Amino acid sequence: EDDIMTMMRSFQLANKHQRLSSLLLLLPTAARALSTSSSSPAIINHLLHRPHLTHSYYALRHGQSLANVAKIISSDPQISTVQHGLSKVGQEQATLAGSSFAKQYLNAASSSSKNDNYKGVAIFSSDFTRARETATLFTQQLQQLHNHQEIPIYTNDIVLETRLRERYFGELNGGPDDQYQKVWDVDCTNPNHDEFGVEAANCVLERTTRLVTELDELLSSCTAASSSSSGGEEEQKWKVVLVAHGDVLQIMQTGFLRHEDAARHRSLEHLETATIRELILN
Repeated sequence: EDDIMTMMRSFQLANKHQRLSSLLLLLPTAARALSTSSSSPAIINHLLHRPHLTHSYYALRHGQSLANVAKIISSDPQISTVQHGLSKVGQEQATLAGSSFAKQYLNAASSSSKNDNYKGVAIFSSDFTRARETATLFTQQLQQLHNHQEIPIYTNDIVLETRLRERYFGELNGGPDDQYQKVWDVDCTNPNHDEFGVEAANCVLERTTRLVTELDELLSSCTAASSSSSGGEEEQKWKVVLVAHGDVLQIMQTGFLRHEDAARHRSLEHLETATIRELILN
């Protein structure tokens, strides 16, 4: 009987070793599967497969700033949210951009069909000083009466949005602006790079296109609620002005063009200071 019990324990122990060996053999396969799963690319361009956008979008680069005049890179939020506002030229540029946009808006409103009518203008801005001042001057022009016509402004003010901040340029921040080219030269071959401690171009593309999709849903829900309360059936649209920075807006444009990444952002037509450009989903 003792011999039988000993044989049974040996058999159970052998089975345990066999099962353990089998598990050890499976570990590399499981590890590879886990690694593949965790390294799957996240969404880079949230507009890539977006069928359409309800509202109309415009990119507005800030006016000439004191950093532009000094020819330095200003991308650190701790500095740029309190310093490097608009120069005198930049203030004039922002005012002119607002006046021009207001006239175009009202001319289009008076000549378009009912289906093309817009509820007003929604202005979202980077909280960097140069962008914030640009958005304020731009909005002031829209809020003035033009031939006794008023342009409604979403929330009656600009809305600050950190996802429109300038791309962070790491150790190049505060240095001469001719150093931008060092970053752009790498962007075109590797939009995920963070050389010099910069924010990757694809990270900028992700945050800005995600913002656009969220704004489209937010503004649609607001207009739907407004139409419902007033008994209206037709969904009204907003003209959405995004006030930001050169690199950010160049990269955002690749999103509207449905590029898979931000590698080609420097191949697009450059946005000069206080230039406004309509962004159309390609």
